[in-house]
Amino acid sequence: MVKKEPDAVVAGRRGDGATESDELRQYLTFMLGGETFAIGILHIKEIIEYGQLTTVPMMPEFIRGVINLRGAVVPVIDLARRFGGKRSEVTRRSCIVILELESEDETQVIGAVVDAVNEVIEIDPDCIEPAPAFGARIRTDFIAGMGKIHDRFVILLNVDNVLAAEDLSVIGQLALEADA
Repeated sequence: MVKKEPDAVVAGRRGDGATESDELRQYLTFMLGGETFAIGILHIKEIIEYGQLTTVPMMPEFIRGVINLRGAVVPVIDLARRFGGKRSEVTRRSCIVILELESEDETQVIGAVVDAVNEVIEIDPDCIEPAPAFGARIRTDFIAGMGKIHDRFVILLNVDNVLAAEDLSVIGQLALEADA
């Protein structure tokens, strides 16, 4: 079952006149391991309910499996595991965020398991601090910045580094094998 996307996600999608400055300010926030993270909405394709995944043997631990999304094989990663933590516990609020990533002239569609989706927010670029040199539980190259929202910080993810080129090649191979 497809969850209703927040209006701002639909409005911010590629091809609808969104500008680069919109991408820098609008983020989908979600929970993972008790912390709030965010991804620029122009990377978000949709949000779906956590459903039946097919596991694929011999894959890196952070790859949860694949799903069938309207006839397409979509690899699903466990972000908590990718960050070096333990495997995400699936609850009734767990979701799969479907991401579109650009890599060398092609678009890769990947699902990411999150504990819960919060909302779409706008963050003024003046309220974004650089990634900390220490103190976060994930690699600093995974962090695009720290957004200040009220009196809290939101970790803004650098999706390109979270899923680096070598990871995309493994995931792309997984999708090809599943299609065969």
